[in-house]
Amino acid sequence: MLVAFNACDTPPVIVPAALAGGNADRGKVAIQHYGCNACHAIAGLPDPSFIAAAPITKVTDRSYIAGVLPATPENLILWIRFPRKVKPASAMPNLDVSATDARDIATYLYSLH
Repeated sequence: MLVAFNACDTPPVIVPAALAGGNADRGKVAIQHYGCNACHAIAGLPDPSFIAAAPITKVTDRSYIAGVLPATPENLILWIRFPRKVKPASAMPNLDVSATDARDIATYLYSLH
């Protein structure tokens, strides 16, 4: 079980990797398939050749996703699938990530504690 501490003196949120409901091994493969690590440094994967986006670390410690969504597994999945619906000015492209792949990716990211 992982515990994420939110900012602003709110109580910690318990976020086990299993809460995302996917498969971390498939998520690691999906990250490479969609090229997420071409822009983001992500633990356990080859680093990008240049830094185009923030590294993805300590997902369980975050209070917000993309600065706009409360950090929950379902919101992370939403962000992975539809970044520009969540934040229209985002540089993150819509990669047409399937629901299953997004859930697996989220599970992998939550497993990086």
